[in-house]
Amino acid sequence: MNVAPGKNAVSTIPFDHARVDRLMEEAGIDVLLATSKHNTQYLLGGYRFIFFAAMDAIGHSRYLPIIVYERGGPDHAAYIGNRMEGAEHQNNPFWTPTFHAACWGTLDAANLAVEHLTKIGKGDARIGIEPAFLPSDAYTLIRKALPDAKLIDATDMLERMRAIKTDAELEKLRIASELITDSMLATIRWAREGTTKTEIIEQLRREETNRGAHFEYCLLTLGASHNRAGSPQAWKKGEVMSIDSGGNYHGYIGDLCRMGILGEPDAELEDLLAEVETVQQAAFSKVRAGTLGGDMISYAEGVLKASKVAPYTDFFAHGMGLITHEAPFLMTNHPVTYDGTYAKKPLEKNMVLSVETTMLHPTRGFIKLEDTLAVTETGYAMFGDRGRGWNRGGAS
Repeated sequence: MNVAPGKNAVSTIPFDHARVDRLMEEAGIDVLLATSKHNTQYLLGGYRFIFFAAMDAIGHSRYLPIIVYERGGPDHAAYIGNRMEGAEHQNNPFWTPTFHAACWGTLDAANLAVEHLTKIGKGDARIGIEPAFLPSDAYTLIRKALPDAKLIDATDMLERMRAIKTDAELEKLRIASELITDSMLATIRWAREGTTKTEIIEQLRREETNRGAHFEYCLLTLGASHNRAGSPQAWKKGEVMSIDSGGNYHGYIGDLCRMGILGEPDAELEDLLAEVETVQQAAFSKVRAGTLGGDMISYAEGVLKASKVAPYTDFFAHGMGLITHEAPFLMTNHPVTYDGTYAKKPLEKNMVLSVETTMLHPTRGFIKLEDTLAVTETGYAMFGDRGRGWNRGGAS
């Protein structure tokens, strides 16, 4: 299926195309070839093909969606997708003036991208690609077919594109966080003495799914253990539970951590969680538009350094949105391998942060809080802001 170019592309573009054009110009990119699921979803205004939502492989190849977007030329934009996506277009037309629903693999998708680039006169342009999301066979085909083109890594440019969320994106992130929080608290109440980690994780999956979230993972500890993988380990009276879950709502991530206790927390546990909360609040106090990202990090780290739990406690913060770690990147290789490129840049309104303080106590176990904040002009808005103390197990 090949839909011919239309006349009103600019009026229907679902993103700030002037800002994207500016970012492309700064990166020296004439035309984009976006090939990752998250960036094609962003550029299509939230659409992701359900058939390949949980997998990519098919036959001898894989699904490779491609958005072709020319800087300053939205009338030349194209979406290259799977053959079955013609039906999606019939029900909810894509904004791109050209749409090819013709592919089953990487090479036919890459061929159509080359044909489109040539047709719009960009066969020798500076083409932005996603190296980590462009299969080698597709890359080789494009490189050979367009020998005069300059292929540029567009990863940073695309990350900057997604860093500032729209109100609609913030609402999806809020809903995702609320659904995950509600699911974790319900799971803690459901779990009882003798309930295993495997059973708890499965219950959380059901809770999230029943609420309309897409379950992705649960990192769970019980008792004094720091092991967060699923196992037959059973919850015992007086033990703590750390439940850290990631799920998404329409592709946008909810990622939070809450604490449970089977029984009543003793004074030491109350004190330990209060130490974690103190570090979290220190970080929160520095979150507002205009504050340097690194200043928020250094202030929270300073508060942690002065704490008695510092030897076995870690602080971390990162951006999040369509993926769990995205701009703003605030810390270098801690723990995920990337550069903290935003540490010396001011936080901006509608950026979204995950803030987490993790204690690996030598005898009481894994004690952690992880929260999601949207940056505002005067501070922040917190999503899923409840259950941040000790939540009692077996209460349902």
